[in-house]
Amino acid sequence: MATSSFQIPDKTTKNYGILLNKKDDLKVVEIPMPIPAANEVQLQLKACGICGSDVHLWKYGEIGIFPVTGPQLLGHEGAGVVTAVGKDVTHLKVGDRVAIEAGIPCSSCSQCMAGRYHLCPDVVFKSTPPYDGILSQYLTHPARWVHKIPDNVSYEQGALLEPLSVAISAIERVGVTFGRSLLITGAGPIGLLVLAVAKATGVSPIIITDVQPSRLEYAKKMGADFVYQVDPKKSDVEVAKEIRALTKNNEGCEYTLECTGIESSFRAAIMATRDAGVCCLVGVGKNDQSLPVNNFAMREVDIKDHLITHKYDFMDGLKAFNTAADYSTGAIKVQIIN
Repeated sequence: MATSSFQIPDKTTKNYGILLNKKDDLKVVEIPMPIPAANEVQLQLKACGICGSDVHLWKYGEIGIFPVTGPQLLGHEGAGVVTAVGKDVTHLKVGDRVAIEAGIPCSSCSQCMAGRYHLCPDVVFKSTPPYDGILSQYLTHPARWVHKIPDNVSYEQGALLEPLSVAISAIERVGVTFGRSLLITGAGPIGLLVLAVAKATGVSPIIITDVQPSRLEYAKKMGADFVYQVDPKKSDVEVAKEIRALTKNNEGCEYTLECTGIESSFRAAIMATRDAGVCCLVGVGKNDQSLPVNNFAMREVDIKDHLITHKYDFMDGLKAFNTAADYSTGAIKVQIIN
């Protein structure tokens, strides 16, 4: 059954997903049509962003402490439309437009009860090994963890809500407020969303860094007060010194959000943070990293742990991943549209 904006599947409808078999082995494959269980909804995925973690799983076979252990679907930044509801689902109906919350917690442990359900030890986070992601034309998801979006929010915008929530959480966690200085290392999608949230909150001045000049140009358009292009040939000490030179009296920024997960960037971020400032790690990198402990300890630095540039049709998903992985394309946020 087809409508003007979505299709309710029938027995003849095929379902395709973007499957990572193993490192460097990504394919668009036909998969079974999922049927919603009790308290679940079936969704037609309409838009899904490609996260840096998806690219990392594809290219390196792991993300942080999570190695790929078997074939799995990728993707966790999505929005879609309800095409069927399971038993006991009363707050959603067929045709509802929704954003998908990718983390499914147990809802009963101490972290969940304290409102920190993202720290649930038993959370099932879509596309984090060994769990399948949401990059399939049709999928099922717990009804509790999809959220209605209004008609004036597009599916593409709805798919940005997951990374936007990361940016909002980072700003809240680091504690930066109106009129305070902020350093953002990394002008990828998360770094630019952090910039947008910081600007909306009145944070000033804001410095943002990256190795790609195209991303820094984008950051300028979004209102960054200063941009700094990182030269990978320079030491982290030298990079930090040059970033500090952009601040009043070379003091460094009061708050720093490290959005790359790269060790050298994190080290420079710590050293570029003002004495008694706060530096928070947002990006996900390798599990073990070497940090300048004496530098931040002696200076009492606390350590706390229009972006869519390319769109591809679902069946061109592999092209989308290649674009997201290639810096020369100028891609910031690549989305797959169904």
